[in-house]
Amino acid sequence: MRVLVTGSAGFIGSHIVEALAAAGHEVVGLDLRAAAGTAAGDVRDPERVARCLAGADAVCHQAAMVGLGTDIHDLPAYTSVNAFGTAVLLSEMARSGVGRLLLASSMVVYGEGRYTCPEHGPTPAPPRAEEDLAAGRFEPGCPRCGAPLEPSTIGESTGLDPRNVYADTKVAQEHLAASWARATRGRVIALRYHNVYGPRMPRDTPYAGVAAIFRSALERGAAPEVFEDGAQRRDFVHVRDVAAANVLALESAWSRPFRAYNVASGDPRTVGEMARALAAACGGPDPVVTGQYRLGDVRHIVASPERARRELGFTAAVSFEAGLAEFARRPVNEPR
Repeated sequence: MRVLVTGSAGFIGSHIVEALAAAGHEVVGLDLRAAAGTAAGDVRDPERVARCLAGADAVCHQAAMVGLGTDIHDLPAYTSVNAFGTAVLLSEMARSGVGRLLLASSMVVYGEGRYTCPEHGPTPAPPRAEEDLAAGRFEPGCPRCGAPLEPSTIGESTGLDPRNVYADTKVAQEHLAASWARATRGRVIALRYHNVYGPRMPRDTPYAGVAAIFRSALERGAAPEVFEDGAQRRDFVHVRDVAAANVLALESAWSRPFRAYNVASGDPRTVGEMARALAAACGGPDPVVTGQYRLGDVRHIVASPERARRELGFTAAVSFEAGLAEFARRPVNEPR
């Protein structure tokens, strides 16, 4: 199969390119950064996109501006790259007759994870108030009785509830792709990545993932700074597992106009656990829990990977311990 991979020189995209090639697929790359086998260009450029789509059977759309960002002034850039860029790609796919889109989505589309109140049962968690965060009250409470909520796993049928600008644009990508599928009779698979880490992860920037921020601190000889109390739960999934999920999805039946899948390890950990394990693997200082917070961060988001296992045959192969040990010694990329 001939596959256009956008964002092909990036952290996740470069691993996907390698996995697709190893599986026997022909890959065409498009990225802002020139690299071997990659056409340098912007996904917002219709002419460049059209040229890269020539002869393609499917598109694997990884190009995006990622991370929570720094403040509301990031809104135009996120919207331009993620929403407008996806709209340009979809328009050119319709024009070129390419009918399959593999979309890099994210767990951020869910907002907070799924919770249960001891008294009221399953309960959506409202956005956390800044006064609660400032006072060190990090766990969301039941909006009806105020009792602490118990977190549980979240499935793909859960409603979308974005809590920051990046999440808004990932939801927009899914909605745009679904509209394109209805209008063109195309097929979309949205892979909702959880906390991806591994070799080639970008270095410490305001848009980097927490694993990269901790790793950069340790390289400087500094202790990783853990926000809140470190007990926020995430699912850390290795980048090679994410690449493997993309290959499996590409080679699947594409039986529905739109289908979403959680791409997760199924082995949730706290951010504090991640920081301690990485510090130990790097031989660096122990993490420091700061109590700092960021508005827009969610407390717990843990996925059920069951649908991907059942329908795609995907099961994460890289363990938390082995993945972090490798990440501690492998190179990371300079910010783009």
